[in-house]
Amino acid sequence: MKKLLLAFCSLSIVVSAHAQVMTPQPSTSSKLEQTIGMTDVSVTYSRPRVKGRKIFGDLVPFDNMWRTGANKNTVFTFQHDVRIDGKLLKAGSYALYTVPSDGNWEFIFYSNSENWGLPKNWDDSKVALRFSKKVNNKLKSTVEAFSIVINVQSDDRAFVALSWENTFAGFTVKVPTDKLVQQSISSTLNSDGAKSKDYYAAAVYYLNAEKDIAKAEAWMDTAMSMTDNPKFWQLRQQSLIYAAAGKTKEAIKTAKKSLASAQKAGNADYVKLNEDSLKAWGAM
Repeated sequence: MKKLLLAFCSLSIVVSAHAQVMTPQPSTSSKLEQTIGMTDVSVTYSRPRVKGRKIFGDLVPFDNMWRTGANKNTVFTFQHDVRIDGKLLKAGSYALYTVPSDGNWEFIFYSNSENWGLPKNWDDSKVALRFSKKVNNKLKSTVEAFSIVINVQSDDRAFVALSWENTFAGFTVKVPTDKLVQQSISSTLNSDGAKSKDYYAAAVYYLNAEKDIAKAEAWMDTAMSMTDNPKFWQLRQQSLIYAAAGKTKEAIKTAKKSLASAQKAGNADYVKLNEDSLKAWGAM
């Protein structure tokens, strides 16, 4: 009995030694991951809250460098080289610092991202990019928690929005989507292992990007010649390529095949898309 009691007391001491009170963090951590075209972008940052305080011009003084968040650095990681508001930024991870003022913010991408707050010893050689942008400091609704959002606008462009209290700031990010796609097309289609789906993807990309439509047509024809039973969505894209190439007769013929296939599959969306195109091309 004494041994059992001693064992219980020992266990209680161990549990007590490792127990601790858990409470919410004042500034919660957040991680944002977004693919823009073919480029992965991630942001890790902390989100301080307003809590009834005056933020910009008070808690965050004007014309002073700010860690742009709380706790450890706000870190942006870019998979490929990008252009920030037209300026080149190499692939990698960067701390984002800002210098808020009443009408403008200065943005600074700093190559050392392993700091808690601001670097103890600032090194200008580690400034990878610096630029200024006008901001909107008259938002009608208060943004309680500091927020960073990546709004994708196209396959090669996005807008990074930062907001807190009544202030909205941001910048554009342009990624090398076309360069990466062209490299992929070249390496894949010039290899012995190119498949119908590769020719199809290349053709659709050229159509949507409004590139050489003759190449798009040739690639699509190759893809279809390698496909035993083309699906209605494949025929749909082929008809659009023919139309873009000025071959309306071929476009109509192919769209009718796509329409019949979509009707058989019960896909109302593609039925309507094909009917709308056939009407536009004077076939209905």
